[in-house]
Amino acid sequence: METIIIIVFLVGYLAITLEHNLKIDKLIPALAMMAILWAIIALAHMDVFEVNTELRQLEPTHIEEILLHHLGKTAEILFFLLGAMTIVEIIDYFDGFVTIKRFIKTKSKRKLLWLFSIFAFILSAIIDNLTATIVLITILQKVIKDRETRLWFAGMIIITANAGGAWSPIGDVTTTMLWIANKVSAMELVKHVLVPSIVCMVVPVLFASRFKAFKGDLDIDVNAPEETSSKFSATMLYLGLGAIIFVPFFKTVTHLPPYVGMMLSLALVATFAEIYSSSKFSISNVHGEDHDTVGHHSPVHHSLSKIELPSILFFLGILLAVGALESLGYLFNYAGSLNAAIPNTDIVVMLFGVGSAIIDNVPLVAASIGMFSEDMDNPLWHFLAYSAGTGGSMLIIGSAAGVVAMGMEKIDFFWYLKNIAWLAVIGFVSGAVVFIFMRDFVLYT
Repeated sequence: METIIIIVFLVGYLAITLEHNLKIDKLIPALAMMAILWAIIALAHMDVFEVNTELRQLEPTHIEEILLHHLGKTAEILFFLLGAMTIVEIIDYFDGFVTIKRFIKTKSKRKLLWLFSIFAFILSAIIDNLTATIVLITILQKVIKDRETRLWFAGMIIITANAGGAWSPIGDVTTTMLWIANKVSAMELVKHVLVPSIVCMVVPVLFASRFKAFKGDLDIDVNAPEETSSKFSATMLYLGLGAIIFVPFFKTVTHLPPYVGMMLSLALVATFAEIYSSSKFSISNVHGEDHDTVGHHSPVHHSLSKIELPSILFFLGILLAVGALESLGYLFNYAGSLNAAIPNTDIVVMLFGVGSAIIDNVPLVAASIGMFSEDMDNPLWHFLAYSAGTGGSMLIIGSAAGVVAMGMEKIDFFWYLKNIAWLAVIGFVSGAVVFIFMRDFVLYT
């Protein structure tokens, strides 16, 4: 039966990684794989276990209890993401991100490279690397008309956005997973991963700034009239970003799960959104309207309608599928075998980083949470957050930021592999070396 379980998981995993070739959204194999795995466990009456992290051993339990446990942990992540996504969409509803465009006051390509890189690094740490990439490439399309030049900027945004997301508990889905699973704390994650992430961002940009693509000036009018936006755009941008940053502090003070703080932040941002909206909205209908789309006259309802539910369902499927393997004890046993085969955990974690460029980093990190039983804020978790977050930049399909940039700019896989991938590799390795040095000689001495 173990063989059947592994085959189902591998086939589902393969279908996820070949999403673009099969022309099937990855949420479909993720959900199917999850349902089939748990169905096999139930029908075959297989023994399920819960990992006792204190004793570092497996303890028998019932399928209903362990499934509810995994559903609860998954729901914490999903509701956190839903809250964050909604806040970002509310900011966009008020054209808040237009405010960022106003900071662009130079024609120099090299200065623009550094400007976009810094924006990507900072913004991805707050609103996650995927959303930051979407925002910045949208601005990029308005600023740079030449597509070839834009491709180079987009490639660098992928690297810098992923680097920015790795050091923040709200900057990448994988770091959020580790944070919610109590593997890392917000302050310790920033303390240990910020400097390596900066190195991972700066080194590729230093190399790229010498390329021909980033020499000279752009043919743009920096004094052109600003595009029309809501008079509350700047207010909603700073309010929304501030509300998201508030969440880690809320968790630190209250010790409640992060989604609770995110829901409070969403309520605050939504309140101001309703106040600033010119719509006459009631909870049941809009004055003068009675059709199915009336809720869209509310900025909150409009923002909720734009949430990427396919991504949410994908996370549901993949996390519960990995939970099935964890409940059967496979991940716990595999971790022991892996540690025996490769005693050096640094190599193992860096291989996770390389693996995240080939296959999705979400299931990799979900699996690692079930494989390793190290204590909270152990260096292994910090290094894993760095590797999984930045390793995906080595291939354009290796991260959500890369995939969305690929779609928005129609970036060719082999163009990225030839021109950008090696920059991502040297950034990844440079940051990893800095992390290991800091761990061994600075922070843990």
